[in-house]
Amino acid sequence: QQKEQQEAIEHIDEVQNEIDRLNEQASEEILKVEQNYNKLRQPFFQKRSELIAKIPNFWVTTFVNHPQVSSLLGEEDEEALHYLTRVEVTEFEDIKSGYRIDFYFDENPYFENKVLFKEFHLNESGDPSSKSTEIKWKSGKDLMKRSSQTQNKASRKRQHEEPESFFTWFTDHSDAGADELGEVIKDDIWPNPLQYYLVPDMDDEEGEGEEDDDDDEEEEEGLEDIDEEGDEDEGEEDEDDDEGEEGEEDEGEDD
Repeated sequence: QQKEQQEAIEHIDEVQNEIDRLNEQASEEILKVEQNYNKLRQPFFQKRSELIAKIPNFWVTTFVNHPQVSSLLGEEDEEALHYLTRVEVTEFEDIKSGYRIDFYFDENPYFENKVLFKEFHLNESGDPSSKSTEIKWKSGKDLMKRSSQTQNKASRKRQHEEPESFFTWFTDHSDAGADELGEVIKDDIWPNPLQYYLVPDMDDEEGEGEEDDDDDEEEEEGLEDIDEEGDEDEGEEDEDDDEGEEGEEDEGEDD
């Protein structure tokens, strides 16, 4: 019986080798498909960039509306990002070896650079590294220096450490293999930035979250008291929406 088991183990090993070989083949095929579709997507990304260029403050609005990115933005970071005209994400030819994010800026009061980039590399042994533009700050405008003084209070209030400035991301190469902001921009924002541009900014005042929640609950309770016909809630909401839209149209006609 032991002999049978030993033979079975040897056969399992042989079958496993076949499975591994197929997995490797599948990875190569998938990579080819990804590369092919990457090429096919390029003209659409190009067209999208041209259209985005017609919308002022598209990118700063997109970042402010994105929950993870907005938590990294101080007021002055936002000011600086108003000069951001174009974002480009480029995956390297063989995809697995990394990607690059370029931020194009108009002439601005903060730094001299026209383009800031951050690039992520995986070498053949799988070790990650990153490199980026050195930001040439204009005199007295270095947001990384200023924010460390002004945000001490804010970070205590929010009870967790945040990067001093969005722009520190360009100088931080400590965790290239798991760069959260880079991954969010590449995998979440870049595939469809419009969904975040169109999201209304629900929480304008950061740091007042708990109070806001209480207010919301009180308001909701108040609405329930007023609304005696609970079953018709949804219908009424729809009517309200329609009235809102009609109201907006009326305003447009008045103009």
